[in-house]
Amino acid sequence: MSDDKRTEHERYLELNEASWDKVAHSTKGRTALPYYGPLCADENELGLLGDVRGKRVVELGCGDGKSLLYLHQHGAAELCGLDLSGEQIANAKALCDEHEIAADLFRAPMEENPGIPLAHYDIALSLYALGWSVDLQASLNRIASYLRPGGILVFSWEHPVFRCLKSRGKELVMQHSYSEEGPIESMSWNGGPIVMHARKLSTFLNAIIASGLQIEKVVEADLHEGDGLRDYPRRWYSKDRAKLMPTTVIIKASKP
Repeated sequence: MSDDKRTEHERYLELNEASWDKVAHSTKGRTALPYYGPLCADENELGLLGDVRGKRVVELGCGDGKSLLYLHQHGAAELCGLDLSGEQIANAKALCDEHEIAADLFRAPMEENPGIPLAHYDIALSLYALGWSVDLQASLNRIASYLRPGGILVFSWEHPVFRCLKSRGKELVMQHSYSEEGPIESMSWNGGPIVMHARKLSTFLNAIIASGLQIEKVVEADLHEGDGLRDYPRRWYSKDRAKLMPTTVIIKASKP
């Protein structure tokens, strides 16, 4: 990677870290197991993780630790969480301490390894977090290195087509080209600046393949109304939008 590209990525990470630090206390448990995303089927229905009893699990983008708590309650033997936000890691530590959960927690971007053991974990998990990566391939290469042979990666992210839709009265129209990829800077995400990356579904799939993992299942999660999310017509994840286009894509891959 060129020095200019590295500096650009560092700036993106700094912006995102600062903004997530600011909203960490208002986004607790927003996306955490058993849920993979808004208005879509959950782990109880999909069973992508299988029986986690006795398993070693690393979560990328662990947020406030609610998924780590879920995994602990379902018998996981060893837990590790990583998040870009120091405030989120502090929240996760407080939750783990409250429930007497022994978890290794790291504040770092997904592109870096802050000390996570290699070829060690049975499951790598990332819920609405992997898409925040500024270098998707580097992040997936890291994740693959954490998994033992036979280990699995399960991650969810907003469906790449969903971001292209815009409400116009009672209709939905294509606001952005699905084919245009790259960083998108926003100065008003929850009151702070962030950088997200527009990526096609094929970009995620090809990056997984390039990391050496084998894709086992792709779920374009149709509307599921059982998660208790209230419906607001102007809300980004409204039921009207979700009826026309899945909010979430969930991918399972394994390490040979």
